[in-house]
Formats: sequence, structure tokens, C-alpha cells
Amino acid sequence: MPLTPETLPRHELVGLDVEVVAASNPDAVGISGSVVMETTKLLSVEGADRVWHVPKDAATFLFTLDDESRTRVRIDGERLVARPARRTETTGDSQWR
Repeated sequence: MPLTPETLPRHELVGLDVEVVAASNPDAVGISGSVVMETTKLLSVEGADRVWHVPKDAATFLFTLDDESRTRVRIDGERLVARPARRTETTGDSQWR
């Protein structure tokens, strides 16, 4: 399945550029960099000088796809709360199928 704005929640996020555009913690807004790790509830974002751990369910993210036009996709973090392996699977009873 190709990575498109519609399928982004089903794909691997590590390596994508991301920016926090809204969050329950105002200090998190504006964090940007590359996703270096993902857990069930957190995205780890490596910026210029540090790595931030941003709770998925408390933020809205703006991802930049690696396509030719560098498409930007806004995703509510609640849509990403799941084990990465479970969210990206294509068989079984996955709610993301």
C-alpha cells in the first residue's frame, strides 16, 4: 500500500518529518524534527538539539511525506494511539484495515 495522506495512519512513521501544531501542553506546540521512535502512546521527535517525547493522544501532528511534492498531512494523534506493529498490520481484526 503506497504512503498517501489517506493511508498515513497505517504506515511506519519513523523517518518522517513532523511538527506538533496543537497540543494540550502549549510548550509542545512547535516541536519539529524527524520521528526517531514510536511507542503505543508516544512519538519521539529528534530536533536540532534534543529528542522530545510527545504523547500521541494529546497532540495534533503535521507530517511531511517523502513524495515529490512534500505533501503535508495533519493527523489527530488519537488516530495513532496503538502499538505500531498492530496499527500497520494488514491481516486479522485490525481496526485500521
